[in-house]
Amino acid sequence: MPHERPATDATIPRRALLAAGLALLGGALPPVGAARGQDSGTPARTVKGLYLSYHGVGDRTIRGRVLDLLERTELNAVVIDVKGDEGYVPYDSQVPLAREAGATGRVRVRDFDQIIGRLKAKGIYLIARIVVFKDNVLARYRPAWAVADSGTGALWIDAERLAWIDPFEDSAWPYAIAIATEAARKGFDEIQLDYLRFPTEGHLAAARFGRPSTPASREQAVAAFLERARAALQPTGTRLAVDAFGYTAFNLDDTGIGQRLETLAPRVDVLCPMAYPSSYHLGIPGYRNPVTHPYEIVFETVRRACERTAGTPVQVRPWIQNFRDYAFDRRPFEAAEVQAQTRAALDAGATGWMLWNPQNRYTVEALEPKPPLPAR
Repeated sequence: MPHERPATDATIPRRALLAAGLALLGGALPPVGAARGQDSGTPARTVKGLYLSYHGVGDRTIRGRVLDLLERTELNAVVIDVKGDEGYVPYDSQVPLAREAGATGRVRVRDFDQIIGRLKAKGIYLIARIVVFKDNVLARYRPAWAVADSGTGALWIDAERLAWIDPFEDSAWPYAIAIATEAARKGFDEIQLDYLRFPTEGHLAAARFGRPSTPASREQAVAAFLERARAALQPTGTRLAVDAFGYTAFNLDDTGIGQRLETLAPRVDVLCPMAYPSSYHLGIPGYRNPVTHPYEIVFETVRRACERTAGTPVQVRPWIQNFRDYAFDRRPFEAAEVQAQTRAALDAGATGWMLWNPQNRYTVEALEPKPPLPAR
């Protein structure tokens, strides 16, 4: 996902770029059957959410626009940046390392707790987005924990000029988990971990990690982090979610980033594939140009994710594209395209969906009005 500055079209692709070695054209697609629901004990709430960025939550106009949509439309959930792409926290965190490292140096929301309280009172489902390994603030404060440049010995920098924490450096893990636990205690219903993966952008050949980066070692690091996070959050009763590249639903390996569905699913409550048609640069079987088939792209992603995680209690809830295409013909994704995707998600077995627009500008025409309250 893009970082906290006001996003432009140029920032959108960075969240969706694929790791090298995508197996899509190499025949590594598992056969799947018809979509089916997950083996959860009780019916899941249909979560219909949208994203509110680090910048947006601190801007009264943007925040007001998003909150108005929650009041007027079918939306019943919001994903709020709690630790954004650069590593900043929008409120005055009491996690000691956050304060020492300067993560609270750009506090944008003085009344954060009051905002959360008001949303809770309205019955809005609250999701805290925690960016894990992409953390420019912590990497610069604790360079021994960061991915290093093998050529210079300095910090390795990605395509956005941001430094990363080495996913193998388990000494750094308690920090993101502490922020997540703090958010849970503030009243968030769900913690959504983003960038819980290895980097994919920049001069990857120069990235030096603390251990050899292999499919097995990457997968093990991501799984171990999830286990620690789940144990820390368990006393709070807060659900745990993880964002995943859309192609992970099609690839049998870790997609070069440490994410494999069979490893993620048993360790989280919600799996959130980023099913943006624009991000499927190579298309999917039967659909070479994904932006002309938004329904089919989302349907197949969710269907395959549900099929491969069947037998676990995990729920699948994808991210939906509500921003202009950047990879094919730059077409806008407006009401028809958004509705095709949200319908596909539910048709394929998802328990909801979340809209992504980095500028927090959403297409209200794509949303149903808020249903009337039942008569007493």
